[in-house]
Amino acid sequence: MHALDVLGDPVRRRILELLADGERAAGEISAVVQEEFGISQPGVSQHLRVLRENGFTTVRAQGTRRLYAVDPAPLREVDLWLDRYRHFWTQRLDALGTEIARGRRARRAAQAADPPPGDAREARDVSDVSDDVRDDAPASLTSSSSDGPAGDAATSGASAGEAPDDTRS
Repeated sequence: MHALDVLGDPVRRRILELLADGERAAGEISAVVQEEFGISQPGVSQHLRVLRENGFTTVRAQGTRRLYAVDPAPLREVDLWLDRYRHFWTQRLDALGTEIARGRRARRAAQAADPPPGDAREARDVSDVSDDVRDDAPASLTSSSSDGPAGDAATSGASAGEAPDDTRS
């Protein structure tokens, strides 16, 4: 069987994906594949056999368990076969990488020209912002005390040092 025939089946590709992370027990592989593809345990065993017989996996016994691992040799053959066609997508991927880099540079330049609020490069702190609000707001909104029912001197029109209802002559 040709390597691409072996890899053409989604179940076998999934088994290889599972094994790419390291050696796994046949029961563990079977449980994942059964859940994802809804096939029986004997069906999973057949796929493992095809992978093993075509050199994509190795198996070793550990007690009653069978541990499977990827054998990279057939994957190298697939890579060599694909090498003839790689130029079709490599140039486009290089162009995509260039465009992504341009976009990143443009975003960095835009951020440097106009830093977002709260940016670490912005030197103002909360007290500076509070002072700005007080400077721009009407005096009636920025007075420090308005506990009394009539408000403070600034809201009643009295000058500093006078009580709002001063009746002295």
